[in-house]
Amino acid sequence: MVAKILLLCVFFAVMIAIGLYTRKHATDVDGFVLGSRSAGPWISAFAYGTSYFSAVVFVGYAGQFGWKYGIASTWVGIGNTLIGSLLAWALLGRRTRIMTQHIDAKTMPDFFGKRYGSNSLKIAASLITFVFLIPYTASVYNGLSRLFGMAFDIPYSVCLIVMAVLTGLYVILGGYMATALNDFVQGIFMLFGICAVIYAVLEGQGGFYSALSGLAAQAPAPDEVLLVSGEGIFASFFGPDPLNLLGVVILTSLGTWGLPQMVGKFYAIKSEESVKTGMIVSTFFALVIAGGCYFLGGFGRLFSDRIDIAANGYDSIIPTMLSTLPDILIGVVIVLVLSASMSTLSSLVLTSSSTLTIDFLGAISKKKQEEKKQVFLMRVFVVVFVIISVLIALNKDKIPNIAQLMGYSWGALAGAFLAPFLYGLYWKKVTKLSVWVSFIFSVAITVANMMLSFIKSPINAGAFTMLASLILVPIVSLVTPKIPEEDVEKIFTCYEQKVQVPVRKALD
Repeated sequence: MVAKILLLCVFFAVMIAIGLYTRKHATDVDGFVLGSRSAGPWISAFAYGTSYFSAVVFVGYAGQFGWKYGIASTWVGIGNTLIGSLLAWALLGRRTRIMTQHIDAKTMPDFFGKRYGSNSLKIAASLITFVFLIPYTASVYNGLSRLFGMAFDIPYSVCLIVMAVLTGLYVILGGYMATALNDFVQGIFMLFGICAVIYAVLEGQGGFYSALSGLAAQAPAPDEVLLVSGEGIFASFFGPDPLNLLGVVILTSLGTWGLPQMVGKFYAIKSEESVKTGMIVSTFFALVIAGGCYFLGGFGRLFSDRIDIAANGYDSIIPTMLSTLPDILIGVVIVLVLSASMSTLSSLVLTSSSTLTIDFLGAISKKKQEEKKQVFLMRVFVVVFVIISVLIALNKDKIPNIAQLMGYSWGALAGAFLAPFLYGLYWKKVTKLSVWVSFIFSVAITVANMMLSFIKSPINAGAFTMLASLILVPIVSLVTPKIPEEDVEKIFTCYEQKVQVPVRKALD
């Protein structure tokens, strides 16, 4: 217990110290939201990766999908690596940085407003962002508090409130640079921590081959409905339900392309070199963290004698697996998940507060607000957003599990934003009406499915909204009024501007 408490004290001290150190960057809107677009490659890469993976992945997704699909759940981590990180940086990284700086967009709703010349789109996007980031934030708090309860035997509500206060504190102090620098420190710990945990859990089962053999011997419960069945199904290449597994891969991998807190990391990139290095580092980070989490979760059924899914839900799987570790390793796990979650939470909180201040209030206000007032309002909304998220998370018995909450959040956000954002960077013929169709369709499907459950899995519902919007936007754009050509050309000139580089980077 002493070791665990010491690790936590060091962690919190470093976090607050970074918040105090970075206060100088948070004096104006550009500094508070984007760190003055000065984030280097390693900072950008770790900020992206740590915002991607949190207690939601480690506790909720790795536990639930590891139980359902066995070792095949590792495909989710591979998808997160190749699609959610490598392709995201390759296709979105530099073009996002170039266009958002050209049109002076600080947030994703701000991008929609300026790219498509519509204040209404900006307001709608800001409301969608604020509303649907709340369940995601609540799910992170939920996962984090469950793990803390396991390690310290502290009441869930106390864990929740302490985490919320600490998150709000360092975001209020240092804004984007506080979150980015903390992400870097936390990311390093996450890399070492996940490797140590996987090794310890497998060693406790007699090593990898012994654990895999034990997993192959596991039989599904009598009430489990599997698409594919047979001996050793949980240790097989594609697992017992490859179709639903594909839905998880799509939601958790492609979804990042349309999430404001993820895409926002590209706005702050410092240079061309940062894009290239950031892509490599971020991909490696995702392979270790996401691949490791889902790989570990795949062995959850080996602990089935200690897990009661009916009574405690899927979110109890990973905490139960980890409760068997030595105390010092449990301390490492706590800081590992705390690192992952605090970085994600800070990113979500910063995105929500900046969106509400810059995009919603800024759009409906008749007069331009002063920079200092905007920064003050963002800090106020940090507190408001944290309080709402905590109130939802406190009612954990009345809300869905972590994976479902995240499915609703990502389904609405990525479904609404992915296609208009991606096409907006590359294609000049995207129309305002097609963006509205994407917004309305995705939010309507998500909300209707929350109430009626016509698509049984929120994960599959989220994957459906994303793929459907990628088809709807170009179809609607072909048959609806175009944005004036001169306005679009003015925006796309950013890609044609000439820059000077050393000869070592480009031949004369």
